[in-house]
Amino acid sequence: MAAGPAPEARLLMDKQTFLDNFSNLDYPRKTYLCYEVELLVGENSIPLDEYKGFLHNKGADMGLERCHAEPIFLERMASWNLDTELHYRITVFISWSPCPDCADELVKFLRENRHVNLRIFAARIYDYLQGYEAGLRALKAAGTDVAMMTFQEFEYCWNNFVDHQQDEDTPFPPWDNLVARSEELSQRLEGILQNQED
Repeated sequence: MAAGPAPEARLLMDKQTFLDNFSNLDYPRKTYLCYEVELLVGENSIPLDEYKGFLHNKGADMGLERCHAEPIFLERMASWNLDTELHYRITVFISWSPCPDCADELVKFLRENRHVNLRIFAARIYDYLQGYEAGLRALKAAGTDVAMMTFQEFEYCWNNFVDHQQDEDTPFPPWDNLVARSEELSQRLEGILQNQED
């Protein structure tokens, strides 16, 4: 099967950047966010490749005003002007789950954009700020599917967002304990989402 032409100018993530930032065993300071948009038509979904890519937070370490990945993504989404008469599903693969403030911003966006469904797959839980559990529960209450990345999501990101075209036959290289760590984080997230107390 012949491959079609590659989408114009869609940047792919460096292999090592992906492995360094998405490994659910490590604690990098950056947050990377991969995203894709599908148009929902009845039971079908149509990928919109022009709205597919990745970004990362801006940090003080880069000499910039600090900004988390989610507000940067919301700003990017606003520039797309998605048709409010149509329905979309946005899937996000993120190296850290949203902090409480970012969760609030995403919930606000979803309330104002009822034509958008959001799915979030996180590599690890961002538990550094008080209220992170309530933020994750608010996302779920707003209709967001929130889950931890499993082997399938890591492999999907590797195949769709990472630059390994020179060695296409190289499969996703899972790290030791990826599956066990994903299961542990999934159980922890499930407990957070089911618990109604902070």
